[in-house]
Amino acid sequence: MAACKGFQLLLGFVGSMFLIMLTFYRWDMSQEKKERIHQLQELRKQLLRETCDGDKEAFKHSLEDTSDKELENLIVDDKHGIIYCYIPKVACTNWKRVMFALNKTEPYPEPISISKDLVHMPNTFTLLNSFPRPEMKAKLKHYTKFLYVRDPLVRLISAYRDKFQRHNQYFYENFARDILRLYGNQPDPPQTVDEAFASGVHASFHNFIQYLLDPQTEEKQPFEPHWRQMHRLCHPCLIQYDFVGHQETLQEDAEQLLKILMLEGDIRFPPSYENMTSPAFVLDWFSRVPLEDRRKLYKLYEGDFRLFGYTTPAELLDG
Repeated sequence: MAACKGFQLLLGFVGSMFLIMLTFYRWDMSQEKKERIHQLQELRKQLLRETCDGDKEAFKHSLEDTSDKELENLIVDDKHGIIYCYIPKVACTNWKRVMFALNKTEPYPEPISISKDLVHMPNTFTLLNSFPRPEMKAKLKHYTKFLYVRDPLVRLISAYRDKFQRHNQYFYENFARDILRLYGNQPDPPQTVDEAFASGVHASFHNFIQYLLDPQTEEKQPFEPHWRQMHRLCHPCLIQYDFVGHQETLQEDAEQLLKILMLEGDIRFPPSYENMTSPAFVLDWFSRVPLEDRRKLYKLYEGDFRLFGYTTPAELLDG
């Protein structure tokens, strides 16, 4: 009996020691992860500073040289002192949901419960360009500013799939019909997206790239935001961002950002189900785009590659 009791005491002691060690292990791993994310943030911001300082001509550096129209992607939350620059096709629906929820009373609604159509409606958010210039400068100086970026070519693929491979009358009428006329050998394309889908007519990915590369495209108007260069939407050489998130590390970055904003216990970033893409996926999409056009496209988006630390896609550019 005594031996059995002794064994039970020993087992309890071993179990307690195991739990203590497990707790310390988890704490150590958590600290290591936190430090790794912090170092990654510092590297991302350092790269921005060095790239901006090294090229005064390619990127905007002054608010005075920037029109109000060019600041239309900056959402302001005065309640929490936050400015978020949203980039279409880079988790912007979910971050807009978060920003929308933060403007409600506590406890905040679950962001995932908020309609994606609602957060993309005009006048849903307060934008930086709605303030006088002195207020803009004060908010940019004192508020916590963040943005999320993505591999530039993967973002283009995502934009093409979303706007041209789905039934979207607005993008068909305003972009796809012209693309088909100019580059798709379709002098008289169908009038509606339904007619186009029914007849099997669609702008190819290469047609889309031809449209982007045509100098006349931007002579008419700036690129549509879904394929406009990220630095032209968020001006990272003009605005000193406190946090630079990447789509490729979306959930990890979101968790860290909410901690920085001291909101981690108040709101949850919605889980992301979008598949992360592989190099083979990108190669497959560009396999029908001529080498010369791939190289021109890289030059068109080179600023985003340089500023945000994305590797030059040698497998696409070397033939």
